Amino acid sequence: MALKTKIKICGLTRREDILFLNRFPVDYVGFVLYPRSPRYVGENLKHLLGYVREDIQKVAVLVNPTYEEAKAVLDTGIDLIQLHGEETVEFAKKIGLSRVIKAFRIKDKVELDLIAPWEKAYAILTDTFVKGVPGGTGKTFNWSLAKVLVDHGYKVFLAGGITPENVKQAILTVSPYAIDLSSGVEISPGIKDYAKINNLFRQLEN
Repeated sequence: MALKTKIKICGLTRREDILFLNRFPVDYVGFVLYPRSPRYVGENLKHLLGYVREDIQKVAVLVNPTYEEAKAVLDTGIDLIQLHGEETVEFAKKIGLSRVIKAFRIKDKVELDLIAPWEKAYAILTDTFVKGVPGGTGKTFNWSLAKVLVDHGYKVFLAGGITPENVKQAILTVSPYAIDLSSGVEISPGIKDYAKINNLFRQLEN
């Protein structure tokens, strides 16, 4: 089964969840390296990467890392770095802009002038703004704002409260390059729900 919209499942923490996902047409998997997140994998990252199916791209989620931290993560075999803090384009260029997914938390408008410098990044990820929380909120935002970026030619990963129940509407509304799910396919933070994952791909097949 080939899906037009790419699928990213983020917040993986367990070997068994990775092995389960390997059975599905997943394009990206994400691992959180932000210590304050309940989905933080830390030193376990390299071990978990060994279980990911070969054709799936591996993404590390970082918040305001140093250059040394980002470089060390790339050296583990990670394919892409997703930046969720106040990182600058200059910083991203040092680690390789084409390997960076830059996250923007959307409140009530899209600030194209802030996003424009990132046009050569691997992709732009749109997530819901929640004060003090860099991602994984489980809350949606006004998807028409993400559609503005798609209409401007950006490669958009749509995140923020995506579930098996609303995934089709999200794709129809935004036409994103990829859909990014985390809490929408979980039992609890970092523990994936296999029934929800099955339902997700059933929805996408129809």
